[in-house]
Amino acid sequence: MQTGENDQAMRKILDMTRLISMVLLLLHFYVVCYGAFAYWHWVSGLTDRLLLNVGKTGLFNSFLKPKLIALGFLVIALIGVRGKKDEQQTVKVALWYMVTGVVFYFASWFVLLITGHLEAVAIGYMALTGLGFLLFMSGGTMLSKIIRDKLKGDIFNRDQEAFPQEERLLENEFSVNLPARYSYQGKWHRSWINFINLFRALLVLGSPGSGKSYFVIRHVITQHIRKGFAMFVYDFKMPDLAVIAYNTWLKYKDNYKVVPEFYSINFDDLSRTHRCNPLNPSAMLDLTDAVESARTILLGLNREWVKKQGDFFVESPINFLTAIIWYLRKYKDGEFCTLPHVIELMQMDYDSLFTVLGTQQEIDVLINPFISAYKRDAVEQLEGQIASAKITMARVASPSLYFVLSGSEFTLDINNPEAPKIVCMGNNPQKLQVYGAVLSLFTNRLLKIINQKNKLKCSLVFDEFPTLTTDIIPTIATGRSNLIATTLGIQDASQLRKDYGREQADVIMNIVGNMAVGQVSGDTAKSVSEKIGRIMQDRESLSINRSDTSISRSKQLEAAVPASRIAALSSGEFVGMVADNPEEKIELKAFHSEIVNDHAALKQEIDGYLPLPEVRKVSAGIIERNYLQIKQDVRDIIETEMERLLSDPGLSHLVIKKA
Repeated sequence: MQTGENDQAMRKILDMTRLISMVLLLLHFYVVCYGAFAYWHWVSGLTDRLLLNVGKTGLFNSFLKPKLIALGFLVIALIGVRGKKDEQQTVKVALWYMVTGVVFYFASWFVLLITGHLEAVAIGYMALTGLGFLLFMSGGTMLSKIIRDKLKGDIFNRDQEAFPQEERLLENEFSVNLPARYSYQGKWHRSWINFINLFRALLVLGSPGSGKSYFVIRHVITQHIRKGFAMFVYDFKMPDLAVIAYNTWLKYKDNYKVVPEFYSINFDDLSRTHRCNPLNPSAMLDLTDAVESARTILLGLNREWVKKQGDFFVESPINFLTAIIWYLRKYKDGEFCTLPHVIELMQMDYDSLFTVLGTQQEIDVLINPFISAYKRDAVEQLEGQIASAKITMARVASPSLYFVLSGSEFTLDINNPEAPKIVCMGNNPQKLQVYGAVLSLFTNRLLKIINQKNKLKCSLVFDEFPTLTTDIIPTIATGRSNLIATTLGIQDASQLRKDYGREQADVIMNIVGNMAVGQVSGDTAKSVSEKIGRIMQDRESLSINRSDTSISRSKQLEAAVPASRIAALSSGEFVGMVADNPEEKIELKAFHSEIVNDHAALKQEIDGYLPLPEVRKVSAGIIERNYLQIKQDVRDIIETEMERLLSDPGLSHLVIKKA
């Protein structure tokens, strides 16, 4: 047991050992430089007799023997020294002092070889030896001041924030498996990110350039097509992902029981686009389908309306557009039920428009408030209800959009086992608002059509999902049993909240089962860090006192991946969680790793990609004729219906004529 008395006794012993070392060195000086001491009259008969008796022990039989013994006693004294700890002291400086001291201590012998005055030689020898002795003692004292129990040098705490990850390849007929590597206990380990159940949805988060598409989304596309999935791809920067899907389809289409067809929607390159009617009458079974379509297109064109749903001047335009859509769905069994015909019919004069709409009893409850306002000359109210819809829909009234939306070259039942499809729809960042609204209509209609029993497994891939106004929540929540895998690419949760509102954004963020997150910051990084959870980490603290240092070590739960680490991830470095199946348990669900892409092989593969095929030759004349034909169709509908009503006395009362 260490007490104050023990420390005091130890210090006395060390002082005595050091004193013995000095006495031996002084005796050595007296013997070697006896002539000089005699000249200075520093000798006596008593000291000579004592020295002679000491010499009989053999201490002075060799020149180096007393110096070595003196140095040995000094070393013993230094071993027990406990100097005041100094963080600035280094081993390098201490050793330099000691080595220099030893050199001077023993090299002083050469001074005795100098021919000169006896006194000068003696002084030089003793001074050089003493200097070496003092330097060696100083260096030894410095060693005792060095802090030996220093804390670990991992200033960013990377080693402590590492944790074991799944290193097995767990593959099934639905999985997406990404090779990766991670650092743990100072070594790099190979691992696998196993998304074995994407029917519980995958959320891919990351700021621009973090590698969402290159490291994750492209592999979802290629691996799912290889495994026989029907697929829908929303390509924000057409044709980046569409080309990947097309070339993968060319390579693996023989893997399907029924070879799927490939279709693409591209509003910018009409020669490489197929034509599709999102309001196809065969898929609009009741009025609720028209309501959903109207809501989707108007909210897509007016993103601020998303947060104002329920307001009078938001719901009124939706009801008005619903009435027109459902009227065209019922007229001649939907022959003219297309979005371009809807837009043109909205522009007709109120007398003709309300008269025609009034002939359809199913929409009477929707159109009556507008007719009443019109008859009561409530012009301001009517314009507030209708004009916002007409002005909004006018943004879509372009010949190129009319051309794509008025044809029916394929239907949206992509997971039909008898006619599977791979469909790519492209947006354009420069025309985001208009294209996004139309594509939102496509996706909403598609989601409702495919979410049925006994269909082919299908994969939905949305790059930059917040640019759409799509109600994806029901598909994520219920599509699992219908084998619908959903992948959402998002830059940040704040982007989702901005376009969908906080409540809906939080639901999307929280119901997904799989998550791969690249570099994000702020609240998103904090939320992801909390979802990954905490791990047990070692903690150390250093205490320095006069004579010693002490380190306290403990364990405590800390974030496995702190928000600050997520905000500093490199491109291709992802953190996240995977979901498992009841029959395929994954114990290590969390990951923080670098996804390993074979860049050379991918570049070679990309260089060999074929461009999207040309569907048809399209000229400006064809587009213009289609545009004019739609306008003529709407005029014919109005004229035919007005003539029918006026010629029948039993229906003439339905004709509205404002005085």
